[in-house]
Amino acid sequence: MVGSFEFDAELRTKTGKGDARRTRREGKVPAILYGGSAEPVQLNLNHNQVSKRLENEAVYSHILTLKFEGREEKAILKAMQRHPARPIIMHMDFQRVDEKAKLRVHVPLHFTNQETSVGVKKGGVVTHALVEVEVDCLPQHLPEFIEVDLANLDVGGSIHLSDLKVPAGVEIHALMQGADHDLLVAAIHATRTSDAAE
Repeated sequence: MVGSFEFDAELRTKTGKGDARRTRREGKVPAILYGGSAEPVQLNLNHNQVSKRLENEAVYSHILTLKFEGREEKAILKAMQRHPARPIIMHMDFQRVDEKAKLRVHVPLHFTNQETSVGVKKGGVVTHALVEVEVDCLPQHLPEFIEVDLANLDVGGSIHLSDLKVPAGVEIHALMQGADHDLLVAAIHATRTSDAAE
């Protein structure tokens, strides 16, 4: 786990599209915090601070701290809307975190030893079918990322979800739905050059 991510927020008293537009003009991001036994809370966040935090991919798979009204709430970033053409964050959804309740979170995959893998050395090409994976775990077990080691992958070889090494206490959601959900993660395909080398 890297350091904690904190977001300063303020309560948003008005709701609706007009107010959301005004909020964005003021350089703020409208957001909602929901989940747990408490009522949903409408918030405004500072757009510059949010943009800076989002430069670190770990934000998407970490327990975050929202600070407002003199209190702190632990949450995960559940959804985010970006402007289709401009670098503007339109809205954010945060879900409260309960230390005793399991979370379902998308965690990034980090591919290692790609350039030095057996298949690439023979001229094969790596394709990534997934760049993240949905996991279920308690907050304290949430991994920052899951490593996919391609070192021993040969031409024609592939890695599926069931091949991933996940930390203790972490389950891959798709695999809990049965063997037919064992999705492809990465593969090395032959090219004309690698065929010739064979």
